[in-house]
Amino acid sequence: MERFKMNFVSGIKYIQVYNKIKTMIIVGDLKVNEKLPAIRSLSKILNVNISTIVKAYELLEAENYITKKIGSGTFVSCVLFSGYDNSGKDLSSEKIFRLDTGNPSSDIFPIDDFKKAINIALDNDGDSVFEYDETNGVMELKEVMVEYLIENEISTSVDNLMIISGAQQGLDIVSKTLIDYSDAVFVEEPTYPGALNVLKNRNAKIIRIPLLDDGIDIGILKMKIEKIKPKLLYVMPNFQNPTGISYSEKKKKKLIEMAEEMDFYILEDDFISDFEFGSQNNRTMKSYDVYDRVIYIKSFSKILMPGLRVGILCLPNELMSRANFSKQSSDLATSTLIQRSLYRYIKHCDWKAHRELVEKIYTERFFCIKKYINEKLSPYFNIRKTNGGINFFLELRRGYFSREFVPFMLERGVALKSGSMFYDNEIDDRYFRINIAREPVDRLYQAIDIIADSMNEFYSEDDTIKEDIIKEDTFRQV
Repeated sequence: MERFKMNFVSGIKYIQVYNKIKTMIIVGDLKVNEKLPAIRSLSKILNVNISTIVKAYELLEAENYITKKIGSGTFVSCVLFSGYDNSGKDLSSEKIFRLDTGNPSSDIFPIDDFKKAINIALDNDGDSVFEYDETNGVMELKEVMVEYLIENEISTSVDNLMIISGAQQGLDIVSKTLIDYSDAVFVEEPTYPGALNVLKNRNAKIIRIPLLDDGIDIGILKMKIEKIKPKLLYVMPNFQNPTGISYSEKKKKKLIEMAEEMDFYILEDDFISDFEFGSQNNRTMKSYDVYDRVIYIKSFSKILMPGLRVGILCLPNELMSRANFSKQSSDLATSTLIQRSLYRYIKHCDWKAHRELVEKIYTERFFCIKKYINEKLSPYFNIRKTNGGINFFLELRRGYFSREFVPFMLERGVALKSGSMFYDNEIDDRYFRINIAREPVDRLYQAIDIIADSMNEFYSEDDTIKEDIIKEDTFRQV
């Protein structure tokens, strides 16, 4: 219990308890499934009111750092680091091949360096790391983030930048800032389900635009805009989730021109454009934005550690004051300890070398698995073309559905993500996603072998039906 003891400083105590436990989880001092002290016990250890611990635990649970098990207590959650399937089945066992989650494998986390950064922050910034800072972020961190964005050809200033508690919060802030009841928002189809959930909570009118191999279908987009003017277009232009496709430079520029001409904003969700993979162009859409029409969200969950819950929101001038108000209504301020520690990490540790290491790991993994998926799975699936990223989107033959296939594969030890969650409407779809962020190459090979070896059992044994389906389906390779 000694490790939970802390010295309180001026400020809200439950936030300080929350930051303390959150940091212990992030740096690995508290392990997945480890039991936390009971509320009454921790209140005695820290000499605070029970309500202080209750509020801290509630905030940690809301952000998926901890989970409560009735009759057993409170535990460090698997959700951020391992996870469960939709039925609640624990997927943390090493026997399960995790091709369903986008959380990177923990062996690439810069844990030792980040521990040093936390200690430097505590030594240099003292008690201030436990206080609230400015709503839109610690100034020193914003300054280094401006430098980082300039490296990526995005010209901005600290006045247009907000430090956020992860990309999901960024989506929520933009939604609260811009979207009113029944406002039209155009989205890619398929798209990131977290964005769909946020937009639905704002009662937005969601208009789906299909994706082509070089990005959103401009022709259909134009036809839709003629009928209804959007307030916002939500896109992931580089290595899109779930398909892995990237927009062409021409299409990126065209969408910005359309936004200026027809007076709407583009929300660009960027999680991995730092890396080139095999793309001809991995520049962000924001880097082409001469009209200030692109709202840019940058997540570091795939580059650093998902549990940090930190990102960047870059906004046009006219939206900053409203966005600040939306941020305040969400969490007042992103954790000062995390922000100052990240600033110290970037300044004092080899941030560039870490990014180069992660790029090397992801790039090698992508090309190895792309080749292997082609060899092993193309006879059984239609595979969406992609030139990079961490996702592959596959389609079953006609007459078969992911709602049957995903649990079928889980019983054989391979966890996949059903395509249905990436669509706004309830569909009986044939799609599923393979994500390569978590597992090393050798385990990915094993998982793909299991999928390939299981397909004759899954598909109909009626040879006539199989021959007809094969003749009618045109299988594409990535």
